[in-house]
Amino acid sequence: MANSKRELFQKRRLRVRNKLRGLANGRPRLSVHRSSKNISVQLIDDVQGRTLAAASTLDKDLGLKGKNNVEAAAKIGTAIAERAKAAGVEEVYFDRGGFLFHGKVKALADAAREGGLKF
Repeated sequence: MANSKRELFQKRRLRVRNKLRGLANGRPRLSVHRSSKNISVQLIDDVQGRTLAAASTLDKDLGLKGKNNVEAAAKIGTAIAERAKAAGVEEVYFDRGGFLFHGKVKALADAAREGGLKF
């Protein structure tokens, strides 16, 4: 049975999230979303159901609007690491969603690790 591209993405996203949920141990989730023009990341506390910190190329203070490349992803990674530390979070689990851990997503994760977040 042929599935659409969107259905396959949703299946992959839910599979990743369900596997990680069992390993969470109360840690917040670092959720990544990338579109064709922007990339964004949120630090989400699933227990309380609220966002602790967020960073995106749409943030005016970062000056990356409309950029979706590896360099922009690395800057977003360092920004979320700083904002997470300000929120008092040091350990997270990385939710790549349905995106492959390659290219921009990997650059964001590496920059967040260098910024002091532990996955």
